[in-house]
Amino acid sequence: MLPIGSVLLSSRAPIGLLAINKVPVCTNQGFKSLVPGNEVNSEYLYYFLNANVKALQARGNGAIFKELAKPAVENFEIPLPPVEDQIRIAHLLGKVEGLIAQRKQHLQQLDDLLKSVFLEMFGDPVQNERGWDKPELKAFGTISTGNTPPRNEPANYDDDFIEWIKTDNITGDAVFVTQATEHLSEIGAEKARTVTNGALLVACIAGSVESIGRAALTDRTVSFNQQINAIQPGKDVNALYLYGLFRLSRAYIQSHATKGMKKILTKGDFSKITMIKPPVEIQDQFAVIVEQVEGIKSRYQQSLTDLEALYGALSQQAFKGELDLSRVALAAAPIEGGESPAAAAVPAPITTPVIELPETDLLLPVLQDRAQLAPLLRFWLDAYRMQLGRAVFSLERFIAAAQTRLAELHPDNDFELAASDYESIKAWVFEALAAGALTQGFDDDGNRIELKAVAEQSLA
Repeated sequence: MLPIGSVLLSSRAPIGLLAINKVPVCTNQGFKSLVPGNEVNSEYLYYFLNANVKALQARGNGAIFKELAKPAVENFEIPLPPVEDQIRIAHLLGKVEGLIAQRKQHLQQLDDLLKSVFLEMFGDPVQNERGWDKPELKAFGTISTGNTPPRNEPANYDDDFIEWIKTDNITGDAVFVTQATEHLSEIGAEKARTVTNGALLVACIAGSVESIGRAALTDRTVSFNQQINAIQPGKDVNALYLYGLFRLSRAYIQSHATKGMKKILTKGDFSKITMIKPPVEIQDQFAVIVEQVEGIKSRYQQSLTDLEALYGALSQQAFKGELDLSRVALAAAPIEGGESPAAAAVPAPITTPVIELPETDLLLPVLQDRAQLAPLLRFWLDAYRMQLGRAVFSLERFIAAAQTRLAELHPDNDFELAASDYESIKAWVFEALAAGALTQGFDDDGNRIELKAVAEQSLA
């Protein structure tokens, strides 16, 4: 039995999965777990091993699958600063890890939002309970299959004239194909198949059926290989609608692939798949929402990238003893029978709520007369404040949510929040502070003022 606070380390198939147990547990032979001594903090040990998983994996032995032997773990060197500094390091990395988890959650929620909007506007694309036209894919645009210019002719690949896209560039969760690692020369491009901006590339040859149907759009002219079928949309098809349609139809598309060892969806079979095709005017309404949500996603993705880079840098500096830990607060000793200092030093993450702005009769007057915007913003600000919990009030998140909500409720209206609208929000903030509905504090780490909700207070 492993006592509470042990670090569980998987030692085969795969090596390097980590967890800290909150109840006594026993494990099988697939673990080499560590029970920390009095001068070792569990969280510190967890974060150090997590930052060095590749080094642990390199110590594995075995022909068919790697296994980490007990001596390889026992002899793995770990820097051991004073326990107070271990707790500070774990606390710091835990905060950044919590922010990373929140950003990933936000990105997933935005994906879920787009799926919900699609289903609300068009219904289930396979069942087609709304009775939309459902022609074969060849009615959506020009369909082509990629190819590979001859490899035995080096001149085809000796210049970066055009990107050569492969299925690896279709990630399945990004709207546009990623940057290619291989290019064709101008000579090679003449022998290749190319598409221009707005084409949908679909993975149609793969080793597993799960990879069939992955789709992404092009935002530039590219060439592509024979594992991909492309649709260059016609004038009556919006590219962003087509992307959303394929995102929700993966299983349906996969059902048309061959059932052999190699999963293949030929151009002929691909062209005959029937899919719903609403009028392009409705497709365009959905596309407006996609563009706005993708704008928010882009900012969140950049934030996630920055946080992951920060986490990596902090980890390296912390475990090399290069961080000034004097500004990281150490939790006070607990009362008898309370939580241990190590556990108290790593607070539960504060979950940033998804902003849900309700429908209201205040919206329609705003679309007709911008002067009516202030009451709507005040109503939505009150709704946001009630959802904050312990999270910090964020003007940027509120503006983004309000703009998205306006587009969601009235996608045919080109209403944009302007700089002048900040004055209405600022006035509400000062009133909320005066009424005690918001409280003002200072974030020492971020060197900035932060606002938080006082749930029992009301602006009514």
